[in-house]
Amino acid sequence: MSLQRTQYLNLMYREEVFVDQIDNGKYVKAVSKWKQMDIKTVSDLEAVLSNFSVIFAYHSGVIENPEITYHTTREIFENGKVINFTGDVRTVFEIKNQKICYDWLKDKIIEKAIITPELIKGIHKKLTDGTYDEGRYSRGERPGEYKKHDYVVGNDQGALPEEVSSEIEELCEELQDIPDKGDNIIKTAAYLHCKFENTHPFADGNGRVGRTLMNYFLMTHEHPPIVIRNETKNEYYNALGCYDKTGELDGFVAYIKKETIETWEEPRQVKKRLNEYVEKESC
Repeated sequence: MSLQRTQYLNLMYREEVFVDQIDNGKYVKAVSKWKQMDIKTVSDLEAVLSNFSVIFAYHSGVIENPEITYHTTREIFENGKVINFTGDVRTVFEIKNQKICYDWLKDKIIEKAIITPELIKGIHKKLTDGTYDEGRYSRGERPGEYKKHDYVVGNDQGALPEEVSSEIEELCEELQDIPDKGDNIIKTAAYLHCKFENTHPFADGNGRVGRTLMNYFLMTHEHPPIVIRNETKNEYYNALGCYDKTGELDGFVAYIKKETIETWEEPRQVKKRLNEYVEKESC
């Protein structure tokens, strides 16, 4: 067994020591409710994710591109186009690509197709098609292909280009045959996202691919997908950074449990005001 595999198993099965204000009961309820939906067909999936798909696409995009708006995202998802858009055309490509990628993955989610290097590169191709600039193209970079140059700067993590293929192969192997017991699935999803971002296999688009991959893994293991909200992006990046520095998953697991609750908890019922109860004077 490889050292990396041993470290992963130790992370997944060891007792949690991270302390956070997470209502685990609400998380368990959200997972249970998702499983009760008994999603069997693409139509079932589309019905359940009709609003989620737009919200996820908006937040996953705006985290990295502040020009993306919810209005534009919904317009593209519902109509396939946007009217009177005056911003950077790359923004439109990024949003359209989210919809294209979601449509491409729906059958695979229902089939519970395993995560492979080919699937990962396919997701990247769908999400970044038309968004690579001339600089990247001149260096030989292409959507759907691993990076050919090292783009890591400062304290950022990232595998060398010649290491990427073997790193992703090993990551995909680690994801197989995980028993749905306790927190195994959520821990594995956390590991997948953290390890993928740590590897940084592509010249661009790693964040969008990583968030999509995590949700793909969750749904193919009968767990609800989550929205990484733009309002919590600092917490999100801090949790990823903690894994980079220490190899610990607890912070990221706690974060995505919290975001699962935020994504799927039913909104609180709004109480009426007093003047809605009392009889009105007639004119």
